[in-house]
Amino acid sequence: MPRPRKRLAGAAGPDKKGPSGKHSKTENSDEASAEVVNSRSQKTSASKNCGKNLSNYWLMKSEPESRLEKGVDVKFSIEDLKAQPKQTACWDGVRNYQARNFLRAMKLEEEAFFYHSNCKEPGIVGLMKIVKEAYPDHTQFEKENPHYDPSSKEDNPKWSMVDVQFVRMMKRFISLAELKTYYQAHKATGGPLKNMALFTRQRLSVQPLTQEEFDFILSLEEKELS
Repeated sequence: MPRPRKRLAGAAGPDKKGPSGKHSKTENSDEASAEVVNSRSQKTSASKNCGKNLSNYWLMKSEPESRLEKGVDVKFSIEDLKAQPKQTACWDGVRNYQARNFLRAMKLEEEAFFYHSNCKEPGIVGLMKIVKEAYPDHTQFEKENPHYDPSSKEDNPKWSMVDVQFVRMMKRFISLAELKTYYQAHKATGGPLKNMALFTRQRLSVQPLTQEEFDFILSLEEKELS
């Protein structure tokens, strides 16, 4: 199983520019305490939540800059993904129930934007695709791993991951600041990004995109920044 040496898909939070944007992995713990249904019903629920309305596109955040968590560097950039065997890696470390449910709803060949988060200039840097559907995240059982979860049992694991494969770099970097400008405009006009989860559910490291959102963001590649 291809896996990166250092991965963090669980860190998420409102992205900020500059050193003050640094933050620890804190995905809504209230959701965790509220989650009590079994894994099968969770997957079913996730599939319903990710129905045709959300289409089959995703945005997935990872940190491109070195940051130690419990002594482990959690850096994993799109360049790191490209450097993996077959340009493929497992997307581990997600420790938020809603984000995990989105992982469980993913299907083979679905596309996702690779988003650099928690860095000087956050934004979308490339495209990848799902090449293996959800299966137990090994890091939840590894005591030395910063994402170890002693409450998770091997016969009933709490956390899942998928395998992703690099597709291509974006033709140009699509920054958070640029996306926010469109989001704010579209809220007023009813444009494609009016409900984009990147702004309505900022702390999620794995987020769904509608086809309209996905297509609009791809179209930005062809536009020059003013």
